[in-house]
Amino acid sequence: MFVNGKILKEGYTTGSCAAAAAKAAILDFNGHKADFVDIDTSLGTLNIPIEKIVRYGDYSICSVIKNAGDDPDATDGLEICAKVILNDTGTIIVDGGEGVGTVTRRGLKVEVGKKAINPGPMKMIKEEAAKVLEDGQGVDIVISIPKGEEIASKTFNPHIGIVGGISVLGTTGVVKPMSEDAYKESLAIDIDMLKEEGMEDCTFVFGESGKALAIKLGINEKRCIMTSNFLGYMLDYANYKKIKSILLVGQLGKMCKVAAGIFNTHSRVADGRMETLTALTALCGGDIDTLNSIYNCLTTEEAIEIINDKGLQRVYDLIVERIMYRVKRYVKNEIHIEIILYSDGNEFLGKSEGAEELRRINE
Repeated sequence: MFVNGKILKEGYTTGSCAAAAAKAAILDFNGHKADFVDIDTSLGTLNIPIEKIVRYGDYSICSVIKNAGDDPDATDGLEICAKVILNDTGTIIVDGGEGVGTVTRRGLKVEVGKKAINPGPMKMIKEEAAKVLEDGQGVDIVISIPKGEEIASKTFNPHIGIVGGISVLGTTGVVKPMSEDAYKESLAIDIDMLKEEGMEDCTFVFGESGKALAIKLGINEKRCIMTSNFLGYMLDYANYKKIKSILLVGQLGKMCKVAAGIFNTHSRVADGRMETLTALTALCGGDIDTLNSIYNCLTTEEAIEIINDKGLQRVYDLIVERIMYRVKRYVKNEIHIEIILYSDGNEFLGKSEGAEELRRINE
């Protein structure tokens, strides 16, 4: 896979690992010890190595070591285990054990109180088990992750209400290195959970510093949703989920990009901060020397010093106006959006006319 100028190795998901471990354990019961097992996914067949198989009387435990390829995945190298007990019911029952988290909040793909094995992996585990069960056989499968609870703090799980371990995930069965799609989906979960709790108004921030700033403004943490660089995707998803209003709280570095119509704010995708500030300062009457100084700034904090020194704070109002224009057009005026703008050093710079009303709604 070619990402950011490099060829990167793909890996396999916790769901694929669990399916492979369960399949190998069933094969062992039926007299076939496997060093590798094939798992069918929507992206092709994975040939997954088996770490160990141990028989204990009427049950067998098999494990696979998670390989995330070149993806910076906190679960890379974890041992994923499957304990299987054959039965004669003809049914396949799958549950989670040690290190598999329990869902405690609504809005996820698994019911509250159940172990966090997502529908995709659950389907894969059952399908792969069925392929190697003999006629009339059924099986009870318990997926466990011995270090799952320890590693959970390094994942999104505690934030979204999964406690006691990690999730068994994997829509396709394959880990895409540095996958934007997977990251976007993890961000969108917050909107799902907001809706499940009966809320239709929220606050968007770009990252942790923006979130801390919003909370200082009195925003309820449950209503505070991080977009990272993917503001456009999150606005689209909010529109799809029929969010009623969004208060966008942001710092000048990111917000300048939005004012320029940039909805993926990663520096590799687009910048335009100084160009935007220079143009808006010109509209506020900045002279040529001031414009040259701003244009050549390395950071928006430098630019703020120049703007404030020249008494051109009207620039911040123009930035708010341009952001309002851009985001309203982006969502086709289907969401009520207001803006609060801060410097990257958390100095208040400006806000839209209805921002205070939405701030109170989001308390």
